[in-house]
Amino acid sequence: MRLWRLRRAGGETAAATPAGLQRGQPHKQVLRPVSPVFIWVTLAAGLALDLLPWGRTPLVPDFLALALVFWNIHQPRRVGMAAAFLFGLLTDVHDGALFGEHALAYTLLSYGAISLHRRILWFPVLSQSLYVLPLLLVAQLASAAVRLWVGGASANWWVGLTESAVGALMWPLVNWILFAPQRRPISRDETRPI
Repeated sequence: MRLWRLRRAGGETAAATPAGLQRGQPHKQVLRPVSPVFIWVTLAAGLALDLLPWGRTPLVPDFLALALVFWNIHQPRRVGMAAAFLFGLLTDVHDGALFGEHALAYTLLSYGAISLHRRILWFPVLSQSLYVLPLLLVAQLASAAVRLWVGGASANWWVGLTESAVGALMWPLVNWILFAPQRRPISRDETRPI
């Protein structure tokens, strides 16, 4: 177990356990390392959920965007903007949208999540959804701006707004599901340090 050293006023050092080892705080748990296979399977599952024939139902969020935001926040070195761009191109091919529309939106989403990931991780899961909402809105606005710029018909703006709002409301559930394989079981062994 790694201990941190704190300097007191008299110059002596005292060992302190990190705040992440306290029980009862689900957003501050010691987690197992994430498998790269699990990361890519969840991104593929998000893409597969987006490929289902939902239509433009306003209460269905962009599952791939949620998975991208989650992994960009929690594993920014493993899932970057290149992955977001490639998944955006796959989404464009499936939707028959302007080639690069979703790629640009997902790349901007990924950039925002990576640049804010340290700040977002300071907050509990419910507060994190307040940061996720603007990220999802920016992705929706980028997609709508590309459609308007090329002269295409604009989709209803409220559909993108409700997709983003539902995605932000689903953020705690997404966190719980994607962290499930990493959580350590509650152990009754009191002699184990972690």
